[in-house]
Amino acid sequence: MAGNSFGTAFRFTTWGESHGIAIGAVVDGVPPRLPLTEEDIQRYLDRRKPGQSRFTTQRREPDTVRILSGVFEGLTTGTPVSLMIENQDQRSKDYGDIARKFRPGHADYTYQEKYGIRDYRGGGRSSARETASRVAAGAIARKVLGDGVTIRGALVQVGPHAIDRNRWDWSQTDANPFFCPDAETAARWETYLDEVRKSGSSVGAVIEVVASGVPVGWGDPLYDKLDSDLARAMMTINAVKGVEIGDGFAAAELSGEGNADEMRINPDGSVRFLSNHAGGILGGISTGQDIVVRFAVKPTSSILTPRQTVDIDGNETEILTKGRHDPCVGIRAVPVGEAMMACVLADHMMRHRAQCGG
Repeated sequence: MAGNSFGTAFRFTTWGESHGIAIGAVVDGVPPRLPLTEEDIQRYLDRRKPGQSRFTTQRREPDTVRILSGVFEGLTTGTPVSLMIENQDQRSKDYGDIARKFRPGHADYTYQEKYGIRDYRGGGRSSARETASRVAAGAIARKVLGDGVTIRGALVQVGPHAIDRNRWDWSQTDANPFFCPDAETAARWETYLDEVRKSGSSVGAVIEVVASGVPVGWGDPLYDKLDSDLARAMMTINAVKGVEIGDGFAAAELSGEGNADEMRINPDGSVRFLSNHAGGILGGISTGQDIVVRFAVKPTSSILTPRQTVDIDGNETEILTKGRHDPCVGIRAVPVGEAMMACVLADHMMRHRAQCGG
C-alpha cells in the first residue's frame, strides 16, 4: 500500500497494524554520529502510550521500542534507523461483531472499497495505534534539530469547552492527564469526560503545537512552503479534520492593520516583531518567531451508541463498537502533533542547509 512515507531529506516510513505482531518505522536521512539510544525515544513514547488515565483507552501497551539498525556504539551511522514496537495487548475478539459492518465516520468502508480487503481488528492500518511509530520517528527528528529548537504541544479545547488563554501555563501540561496549560479548565474537563466516557460516547478536541527557536529562513516557495508541509503533516494524523497556522481562520475577521505583524530593530541590529498573527511563517519561510499550529481532531467513531450503517453484503443494519476506546482521542494526539512538527522542521533544516549552507 503506497502512501506510508513522509518527508524529503529527513524521511520516515511506518509499518504495521493495530492488532498485528508489531508496528514500527524506518527513518532515513538521519545524519551520522548523532548520539541515540532507545531511552531517547522511549521517553516520548511514554507520553503517548494508552492506559495512563481513565480518559484514554485502557488497552495496556508498554510501547517498548527496539532499535534494529542504524546505530552503532550509541551513535547513528548515517544508514536507515529501523524501529520496532511490539503489540502486546490485542483483543481482536472485541471486533468480531463488526467484521462485516462499516463503522460510520471510520475508514472501514473506504478501505474495503479501495482494496477489496481490510483488517477490521481495531481498524488495522487506519488505527491511531500507528501514531506510536510517528512519535518514535519524531524523537529522532528532535535529535537532528538539537537543543536550540523547543517543541511543545497542548490540548486547548475538548468538545465545546476551550481553555482560558489568560491562564496559559506550560508547566501545567505535565501536571494533568490532558496536556492542558490551564489548570482550572483541566479540572472541569475531568467531570465532562467522565460523563462522556460513562455514556459510551466520544468528543473531539483542538491541539496547539508551538516550536520555539526556529531560525529565520527555513521553508521553500511555492509548493514546498513550511506551513503547507506542516498542514499536510498534521492532516495525516488519524482523525484530524482541520489545521490552521497562526491566527488561521480568525485572520479573516481582522483588518490589514490588525493582521500585520509590525517590525522594529533591536539594539543588536536584529529584527523583532510586535505580534505573531502569521504563526512564525511568511511566504512559506520561517520568520524566527514561534511557529504556531493548531489542528482539530474529530470524535472517535468507536462508540457504544447504536448507529445506522450497512454491511459488506449491502444490507442496512445497526452497529455499536465494543472494546477499549478513547472518549477523546485528541488527548493522545498532543505528542503525535509534536512529533510531526519535529519531523517537518528536521526535514526543512536539512533541506535549507543543502541549498544555502550554514
